[in-house]
Amino acid sequence: MIFHNCFSFHCSNKQSNQGIKSHICLLNNIAIKSLSDPSYALVVSNTSIKNNIAMSISYVHVHDKPVIKMIYYAVNVTTTEAKLFTIRCGINQATTLPGITNIIILMDSIHAAREIFDSSLHPFQMHMAAILAELRIFFSKNHDNSIEFWECPSCCKWPLHKTVDEETKQFHLCPQYPCKSS
Repeated sequence: MIFHNCFSFHCSNKQSNQGIKSHICLLNNIAIKSLSDPSYALVVSNTSIKNNIAMSISYVHVHDKPVIKMIYYAVNVTTTEAKLFTIRCGINQATTLPGITNIIILMDSIHAAREIFDSSLHPFQMHMAAILAELRIFFSKNHDNSIEFWECPSCCKWPLHKTVDEETKQFHLCPQYPCKSS
């Protein structure tokens, strides 16, 4: 069963100040809508890589409350792998919450989300298979279930994403075994 009408992508127009302002207005509207309806899960995530260490943070909000905060770090991964892993964790958490029929994922780069549905990208098939398996279960529960991917570039400084963006950039990992690299 194909669920192509159950997901959508919303990119920002970073070319002009008016485009950014318009996108911020859309983000505000989607946040108000999602945070006022308990059937929505709003996942706000960001990934940062410093010194070959990827830091991913996601907040899952339901009905105007941060329900879950996830922090992950990994060594020697690509930016795309880190972003796909962050998306995967957000979807995993949101789909397990009771009563959720709509998931909205806000992230700084929408290209990673689009790669979930591109089966020709062999290096990322493990993450894509896991994400698609979770989405298949979620969409099979109710054919009205949906997931939306919204781009929220760091340059927008949109409050919910700005908090996560700053947190990923400020995180300092203290390695347990500084002489070893995994």
